[in-house]
Amino acid sequence: MPELPHAVRPELRSVTLPDGVRLNVAVTGSGPAVLLLHGFPHTWELWTDVIAGLADRHRVIAPDLRGFGASDRAADGYDAETLAGDAAALLAALDVRSAAVVGIDAGTPPAFLLALRRPGLVRRLVVMESLLGGLPGAEDFLADGPPWWFGFHAVPGLAETVLEGHEAEYVDWFLRAGTLGEGVRPELRDAFVRAYTGREALRCAFSYYRALPTSAAQLARATAGARLTVPTLAVGARPVGPALERQLRPLADDLTGHVLEDCGHIVPLHRPHQLLALLRPFLSTTPE
Repeated sequence: MPELPHAVRPELRSVTLPDGVRLNVAVTGSGPAVLLLHGFPHTWELWTDVIAGLADRHRVIAPDLRGFGASDRAADGYDAETLAGDAAALLAALDVRSAAVVGIDAGTPPAFLLALRRPGLVRRLVVMESLLGGLPGAEDFLADGPPWWFGFHAVPGLAETVLEGHEAEYVDWFLRAGTLGEGVRPELRDAFVRAYTGREALRCAFSYYRALPTSAAQLARATAGARLTVPTLAVGARPVGPALERQLRPLADDLTGHVLEDCGHIVPLHRPHQLLALLRPFLSTTPE
């Protein structure tokens, strides 16, 4: 297996959005901008290996989403529209007029909405291992209902009460499951555990799940009569597979789908070589 590029140490910046929420943002590299949006239970450090593989030709921007990691523990705003607005405001604050946007898990719905509504801002879109609300195409994946933790996380106040003091064990379960049992490097595992330790950290993380009905309604409204015009890459692994591509197929003018075999949900850390082999040519402004 080829070695990854040497680790890149991004500059960490604090960017305050117009509504007063402060985001922790990792920035490095130069060239066309790429915005990376993580999911649960991750921080910007989910993208560590991807950043190393892109920074030689791109300006890479990787925030902690509101409420996550070192960003502000916002009281609300965990729906897809607000998170998309955060992403647009962050790009404006960094004086970025055009960016490729890459989202995984919780980062996918806001990435999609941003590309759908701001094609002049989003030049290319990559989405992976997530669903877009109740849009058609994911029926097979949802045949037995959503994953068990969606309901657990959705009950206000429950999950954080049960899990406080046991955050490490809970985060470890997701990191192992998301890498098909392999786990992630100790330093990254420890960073994720720290980021999700404490009642407020857990409340913010679970607020994303509690906003899913609102986000689903936003996605349904946004796609009624609208099309996704920017070139889009949908990447699946285990467990989502091709479900996201199937949701996008009726909506997208230029869609490429790819399922990574023997790859768990945490694609950027489990199979970074394979992901970079897709990202680098897709994000390039000139043919490789």
